[in-house]
Amino acid sequence: MNPIPYGKQHITEEDINAVIEVLKSDYLTQGPTILAFEHAFAQYIGAKYAVAVSNGTAALHLAALALDVKDGDKVITTPITFAASANCIRYCGGEVVFADIDEETYLLDIEKVKKLLEASPKGTYKGIVPVDFAGKAVDQEAFRELADEYGLWIIEDACHAPGGFFIDRNGDKQLCGNGKLADLSIFSFHPVKHIATGEGGMITTDNEELYKKLIKLRTHGITRETSLFENTPEFACGTESEVYPGWYMEMQALGYNYRITDFQAALGLSQLKKADKGLQRRVEIARKYDNAFKDVAGITSQLNELTNEHSGHAYHLYVIQVENRLGLYNYLKDQQIFAQVHYIPTHLMPYYREQGWKEGDFPIAEAYYKRCLSLPMYPSMTDEQQNYVIEKIINFVNS
Repeated sequence: MNPIPYGKQHITEEDINAVIEVLKSDYLTQGPTILAFEHAFAQYIGAKYAVAVSNGTAALHLAALALDVKDGDKVITTPITFAASANCIRYCGGEVVFADIDEETYLLDIEKVKKLLEASPKGTYKGIVPVDFAGKAVDQEAFRELADEYGLWIIEDACHAPGGFFIDRNGDKQLCGNGKLADLSIFSFHPVKHIATGEGGMITTDNEELYKKLIKLRTHGITRETSLFENTPEFACGTESEVYPGWYMEMQALGYNYRITDFQAALGLSQLKKADKGLQRRVEIARKYDNAFKDVAGITSQLNELTNEHSGHAYHLYVIQVENRLGLYNYLKDQQIFAQVHYIPTHLMPYYREQGWKEGDFPIAEAYYKRCLSLPMYPSMTDEQQNYVIEKIINFVNS
């Protein structure tokens, strides 16, 4: 059996041809393919606006900047996430406050967040960064109500969940990142994600003001929109004039170069056409794992409350918990199966230990970390490969 990774990209001839077409065009960056990708992604997610950027971390950073995170601002997030979900707040000088996860869903526990908010005067906290971990949608409706009560903004980290959703109290489907509940939502296009562009990210929102800020901050804080110019046409021209010259632009804020390229956008646009098919395959793989492990003592999987044919889970990851995680990891590695761990609790990374966090702060997250293992999950995984993975896991657990 060839090596089986926990995740990988699936690139087709159509994808390759889309990239080649852009490479032969006049625009490698700041061209029309980026705008086409943004429009198509916004439509897919159900949001009014989308801003493509260089990676998911850049998306998080720009989101925090657009929401004016500044020195001392306290923001709540989960310890079970990639570090960037917290780091984006630190980049802006804010203070990250973690809250524990739910034992069954592995998502940020809203009851723990409520306790933090209730224990401090209103205004102490500025925002919340819930994460759709592994592809399971956070109940953004509940978080929105809580955020509104305390005057907080929400950045939804939906990197794991394009196409994922939850059912709101009216029985309506709410897609992750659709702009209806979170102020800003962010996505990643890393190769192991649902849509791959090599590196790349996207921010979605329904808020026009935030959208315009993101566009400016993405490119050094520069605008070329004449209606927004602050200097006079006379200054811009260097002589008496009532009209701005064609070369003129203004840097109005301290922004960054967080642009994506047109050939990356071409790959993303091509991948987006197959996103639903890829998601369907992920769900099929997850169902097979569910059925294989449901009666196996010693294996616990992430809770899914919904029982319809598509649970709303986008299955970026399929996570199990086992007692002897290290033993299983090494055994699978010997069998050419390369599982992974998601995640080392962020609050116990050395950088955050220096901020005062310590072992014992979040017992559920820490207990989860000791037992969690992400199994191979990607659309091009064959039935033969999955059967092999299942067989080896059951052999180990029963030995």
